[in-house]
Amino acid sequence: MLLPILAVVVGLILLVWSAEKFIDGAASTSRWLGLSPLLIGILVIGFGTSAPEMMVSVLAALDGNPGLAVGNAYGSNIANIGLILGLVALITPLAVHSSVIHKEMPLLMVVMLATGLMLLDGFVARWEAACLLLALVIFIVVSIIRSRNQSGDALVSEVAESLDSKPMSRGKSIMWTLIGLVLLIASSRMLVWGAVEIATQFGVSDLIIGLTVVAIGTSLPELASSITALRRKEHDMVLGNVVGSNLFNSLAVVGLAGMITPIEAGREVLERDWGVMTGMTLLMIVFAFSWRGRPRRINRFEGGALLALFIAYTGYMVSIVVLS
Repeated sequence: MLLPILAVVVGLILLVWSAEKFIDGAASTSRWLGLSPLLIGILVIGFGTSAPEMMVSVLAALDGNPGLAVGNAYGSNIANIGLILGLVALITPLAVHSSVIHKEMPLLMVVMLATGLMLLDGFVARWEAACLLLALVIFIVVSIIRSRNQSGDALVSEVAESLDSKPMSRGKSIMWTLIGLVLLIASSRMLVWGAVEIATQFGVSDLIIGLTVVAIGTSLPELASSITALRRKEHDMVLGNVVGSNLFNSLAVVGLAGMITPIEAGREVLERDWGVMTGMTLLMIVFAFSWRGRPRRINRFEGGALLALFIAYTGYMVSIVVLS
């Protein structure tokens, strides 16, 4: 048992470090290639913060553990909203100015509802996974077109400031992108092996392990980047990271895993995990939007509510492991 636990701990530490280096390198490389700050913020950073989930889920699917893959994706979405957004808003109320983020959040809700329809039969077939990937491609194309007309958006200036704070030469940018990617793969491989071994020895499903230990671990890069953005008072980047990451998790992570092997999801995934994920997404949207002149901000009370929901959900999942 000691070796699998060690593999999970070391894998998570290496995963967080390599994800940060990969994101920094990829964002800087994209800037050298001439991508706009908005496009870097939506696609490169959004993709980068979901890279751990993507690697872990793809490797889990290749190993014949699709439950770990879908658990990782949905559990990470719950952690992003409850743990990361909730904790950050509890520390400092988040003012939301970006119109881009306000347009992405309803889209995220549509993706949540579409995912629920896919889970009605307890199965994600390859053609459904292909639909998720097609939706991702459409989102990327629309983001590229939209980036040309959003130069004055609050998210644009925050991404530009973030890139300016960590300047890199072209060679260094490429080097850290490649090193980060290689270490992401290696640490994900280690994490998947350890998680599956722990699940087997405890007699719990890989889905439960994916929804808890692995999901929280792969969400740590988002937490680190959100805290960094908070210190710089880049509130729109915090919310943008969460929304973008959840979009990529729902479309790319589940889509890629489902294309590798069809995912059999029990009824509990729809009734428990999808329900919590969708409910928290709806709460995030309600908190972040302006209603009847209400300022666009997520206050401490709302952040505390999201964090409390995450703690309650995680506590329930841990009780399943203990009682199994």
